[in-house]
Amino acid sequence: MRFSVAQMLELLAGGMTSEEILEDYPYIEKEDIQACLIYASLIANARTIKKLVA
Repeated sequence: MRFSVAQMLELLAGGMTSEEILEDYPYIEKEDIQACLIYASLIANARTIKKLVA
């Protein structure tokens, strides 16, 4: 089953706890939630600047 990072963040931002998510979506594991949060933090890190080569 696929579950996007955006979907996970929407649930968390909407106030669901990790425990509630795990209960409602039994195919998700605690590590999946943690991985989504780590990924989102890396994407949101404005200090990482990469030069674009044209």
